[in-house]
Amino acid sequence: MNLINRKGSIIPLAEELRPSSLDEIYGQDHLLGPNGFITRIIQSKKPLSILLWGPPGSGKTSLARLYAKAFNMHFESMSPVFSGIADLRKLIQTVEATPLFSQGTVLFVDEIHRFNKAQQDAFLPFIEKGTIVLVGATAENPSFYLNNALLSRLRVLVLNPLDEDALEKIALRYESKKGPLPLTEEARKELLFLSQGDGRYLLNLIENIRSVPPEEFKNHLLDVPELDQVLQKRAALFDRAGDQHYNLISALHKSVRGSDPDAALYWFARMLEGGEEPLFIARRLIRMASEDIGLADPQALPLTVAAKDAYEMLGSPEGELALAEAVVYLALAPKSISVYAAYGAARKVAAETSQYDPPHIILNAPTTLMKKQGYGKGYIYDPDTPESFSGQEYFPEKLGRQSFYEPVERGFEREMSKRLRYFQNLREKKKEESQ
Repeated sequence: MNLINRKGSIIPLAEELRPSSLDEIYGQDHLLGPNGFITRIIQSKKPLSILLWGPPGSGKTSLARLYAKAFNMHFESMSPVFSGIADLRKLIQTVEATPLFSQGTVLFVDEIHRFNKAQQDAFLPFIEKGTIVLVGATAENPSFYLNNALLSRLRVLVLNPLDEDALEKIALRYESKKGPLPLTEEARKELLFLSQGDGRYLLNLIENIRSVPPEEFKNHLLDVPELDQVLQKRAALFDRAGDQHYNLISALHKSVRGSDPDAALYWFARMLEGGEEPLFIARRLIRMASEDIGLADPQALPLTVAAKDAYEMLGSPEGELALAEAVVYLALAPKSISVYAAYGAARKVAAETSQYDPPHIILNAPTTLMKKQGYGKGYIYDPDTPESFSGQEYFPEKLGRQSFYEPVERGFEREMSKRLRYFQNLREKKKEESQ
């Protein structure tokens, strides 16, 4: 039976079986093992503000609660879904006015990435003063969703999806309290597979199983087809946002890259049949057009963007055909990573030479002082020259001329190669004329 709380609501199994000690959090030995990072923090007796980054059901909330318990600190939680910065200020006022525990307060912020980057600044003074120890949790890449000021004050700890061993331990913990699961060995493996690394989802599936009256399956152990019937899911179609999600998009990407339209269509169909969000696929197709095809076929990028727009206009299933068209087009397009490689090389040099200023000749001079300093002096307006090309240097003087873009002799990049050689030759000619 499910437990019932004081308000008469049934407590979900995942909450009922929430870990009560750190050794009941499975699959995170890199953090909680003998030499794990959190183990060392607790041993130091100096709590740090941390960010728990991991997929759903990996134990972030339980870990945050037990982190506070390990330091005998008061635990408060909030979520951007239900709370705002005003709620944070009220909480801080309470903590500052009436210290709840002499050791301090752990504030757990679930889905912290939902606060925008400006709102995230509100946490900074209270972390710095030690008013709170912040424990944030997110399933999104913090590099993209958290501002640098907040990230610099947190230790980012990565939680792994739960492997089969960790999921089995959760199932065994359930069985130690509730009794054995009525599953054959193969069905048990299927149950763990369907959980896709998510401990909470595993317990939700177990709740589905135990809600079935025993007489419905004649009191015998459920096999794989019967388990699928109970869960109303076909295992082959259950592709959640875990390893399978990334495996299938990788298979699609590599099939396109390998110019195999049939395999690309297969993996595209597999993803849609598995419940993948079509716009996720559309975004990845746009990336493929830029990364793997580039200027070898300049139509690839606008075509994939148009396919994304068509899907947004039509929805499923009609809009899926536009995405399929883009898949086939990309697979058969000539491939080139010249722009991708050139951009990478340019970024590397830019990062190493960020102290260099642009040459004065190409800087605007809106003030008298800037004119006196030589800004814009000698600049030539290229479109107004006979060949629409002056041969001026645009790199920083201390860096000198660099070469990043090297087109291949395929597709439209053959034309780009001709243009590049034309301007290179013209630049050399201009240079000789000026000497």
